[in-house]
Amino acid sequence: MPVNPMLLIQLKSSWNRFTANHPKFPRFWKAAYKQCLAEGTVVEFNVTSPDGTKLSSNLKLTSDDLELIRQLREAMSQ
Repeated sequence: MPVNPMLLIQLKSSWNRFTANHPKFPRFWKAAYKQCLAEGTVVEFNVTSPDGTKLSSNLKLTSDDLELIRQLREAMSQ
């Protein structure tokens, strides 16, 4: 599947704004990637809305998930 170069440029710009607004998040993921992300790792997500509504979910990483994460890291570092 061909990749739209303009989409990559737009994603890179959005990622740069996101990391400027949340500088600890990329450092957290970098540490998690180096130390913890392996097949079978459970990643949990918790979201609390401004009105207090809470949602939680988790997933167990597969080798396919790890490959996607690797590809995304490579694409975002270019």
